[in-house]
Amino acid sequence: MASLSDIVPPGVVTGKNLVKLLEHARDNGYALPAVNCTSSSTANACLEAAAKYNSPIMIQVSNGGGKFVAGKGCKASGADVVGSVALAYHVRAVAKYYGVPVVLHTDHCNKKLLPWFDGLIAANQEFYDKFGESLFSSHMLDLSEEPDEENIEICEKYFKVMNDMEMFLEMEIGITGGEEDGVNNEDVDTDKLYTTAEQVYNVHKALSKISPSFSIAAAFGNVHGVYSPGNVKLAPEKLLEHQMYTKEKTGSSLDRPLYLVMHGGSGSSEEEIKTAVSNGVIKMNIDTDTQWAYWNGLRQFESAKHDYLQKQIGNPDGEDKPNKKFYDPRVWLRASETSMIECLGVAMKRLGSEGKYTTSPSTGHQCCPAK
Repeated sequence: MASLSDIVPPGVVTGKNLVKLLEHARDNGYALPAVNCTSSSTANACLEAAAKYNSPIMIQVSNGGGKFVAGKGCKASGADVVGSVALAYHVRAVAKYYGVPVVLHTDHCNKKLLPWFDGLIAANQEFYDKFGESLFSSHMLDLSEEPDEENIEICEKYFKVMNDMEMFLEMEIGITGGEEDGVNNEDVDTDKLYTTAEQVYNVHKALSKISPSFSIAAAFGNVHGVYSPGNVKLAPEKLLEHQMYTKEKTGSSLDRPLYLVMHGGSGSSEEEIKTAVSNGVIKMNIDTDTQWAYWNGLRQFESAKHDYLQKQIGNPDGEDKPNKKFYDPRVWLRASETSMIECLGVAMKRLGSEGKYTTSPSTGHQCCPAK
């Protein structure tokens, strides 16, 4: 296996370097963790985890996450774009110093959120015109609630624009159940949770005419969130059927001709993840598990230091003892970050991405590369 460190530079990767990264994952049987981030703190935890466990990583922002980054008090039109772009610039500024490849991505964008997508495309174009590469590495369109024909047609339209900037597209066909970021599919028809091989091939047939730089989130019973055992019936073996069907139709020499994506990864068993990755999944979304880990770090800190967090002065060590070093946000936020880092370490091991990259700090892409 060729060393990923010899193929892809550290820092935010776009264009050909992103394709090289995903090809390496596909050809060597591992997947990247893709983590929804809502702040510089959660993004930094992702970067630190990637450096600690020598793994490439995807940092992604949702529409709601973008709004949160901009600030809940920001009522301006396009706050979702503003916040998403702000987080992207933060990651670009610091990623290279962690010495690992980082993919900047955005999560689910359904039809009603296309104005957000349009704003992101405009931000990418502005960055591309200045620096010769896009601001983000890739974007996701999730038009799975629309008829397949319309879904594919809209994806084609945007993919043509993205391809001019050498961007990667993720699209979804078939619906991920559960609820995430205000999108509720808890009551969706169960049949729609399982994409057919023909549906997947139809996507490949249309988008491959534009570029091979796309991935497909094909539903195989996936559900956002964490549920009691037995309530979610994943069928990752269906992903192999999709690969074989497309391979037969196209005559591809590749064992896994499709880049596939797994949504609703939180709470999935180790065996389910292993099967999905072996069948061509190169990216798995993680949100619920990292949300819990971030909160749990703070919960444990508060429990351990409770008596030092009740007032500014006075604690078990003395009535005149100050408590600033306990309630300083940098202290308890760090507890959250540390817990999230540990959670991501477990995910990287399960996905097989741990140890795939030899870190090389301060040698990666600069924030604003020269054109």
